[in-house]
Amino acid sequence: MKELDLREVKVVTGSDVGQAVREGAEAIRVQERAIITPSAREMIESARLKVIEGGEAAAAGSSSGAYAAAGTPVFGAPSPVTRQYSSPQELFRSPEATAIKEEIIRVGRKLWERQYVDGNGGNITYRITDDYVISTPTMCSKGDLTLEDFSLVDMEGRQVAGERPRSSEVLLHLEIFKAVPEARAGLHCHPPHATAYAITGSVPPRCVIPEHEVFIGTVVLTPYETPGTKAFAETVVPYARKHNTILLANHGVICWADTVTHAEWLAEVVDTYCRTLILAGHLGAPLSHIPEGKTADLLEMKKKLGLPDARFGLKECQLCDQPEFPSGIACPVEGSSAAAQALSQEELENVIRAITDQVMDKLEEK
Repeated sequence: MKELDLREVKVVTGSDVGQAVREGAEAIRVQERAIITPSAREMIESARLKVIEGGEAAAAGSSSGAYAAAGTPVFGAPSPVTRQYSSPQELFRSPEATAIKEEIIRVGRKLWERQYVDGNGGNITYRITDDYVISTPTMCSKGDLTLEDFSLVDMEGRQVAGERPRSSEVLLHLEIFKAVPEARAGLHCHPPHATAYAITGSVPPRCVIPEHEVFIGTVVLTPYETPGTKAFAETVVPYARKHNTILLANHGVICWADTVTHAEWLAEVVDTYCRTLILAGHLGAPLSHIPEGKTADLLEMKKKLGLPDARFGLKECQLCDQPEFPSGIACPVEGSSAAAQALSQEELENVIRAITDQVMDKLEEK
């Protein structure tokens, strides 16, 4: 049986499968924890290819590859380091560290091309071992990263390797890594549509688009603190465990995942979701929400993928429970300026007085 060896790639795409088809392959061989994109899976099924993983073949339509390999969730990659290094400097120069740096370079370029970062904005980290984190440098465009730009820091933010100074906001990432042992990668950027919510003190509504529910779910907003400070870093601590994507007030977004690529996916998903909601707001029609009873199905998918969600364990009626606001596309956050403007105390009292007067009038009529 002719096969195409794709064990060198972590993410199998439609282009990879197309190459296999063109070469007349009957199967593709992938690494055990390879991620197979939806378009690639469709092509695999259409071409009736077999997927060989770890030496064992599986039919293309079965739960193979990244989706259910031996019950392994997609999001849950362990550290790539499998041996002990004699010093942080040796770890920093290791083949495993180089592979991570190359991935960060690719992701940084994607962020810049998507206009999620500008100037020297944004930062990316990867916790390569329990004790050390690779960080992008300060004062560097994420579209121009090179292998020489990175630094290695310990879990307190002290730089132990690398020529360029580490990011000034690395403490933000470290707080997430401390709170969430599963988190390997951190990505902070300023995607314009998601940041639009962050600067208006609001968050996008739930239960509108399935992909957002599966990959992100409920979005939260931190209180504002000066970027780069310890206080700023600590704003994410109450939320990090159950939210992989967090809006930073008047600032941007922080996402965490098991890989840098996955963290970047989350930034794409949240910004596209926010952009779609903003566009929908111009149509003058109310949003159509996911039908009641269907959100639980999405959360089951989310569990299988190994993703967090604050709604796990809630009753069906609570999964999409949220107040309705006139615009329909934004929910003010309690304590934010937008929430305060939603209904002032005086306005609230006027509403109560009007309702009371109407009730009394009806009673007098009787």
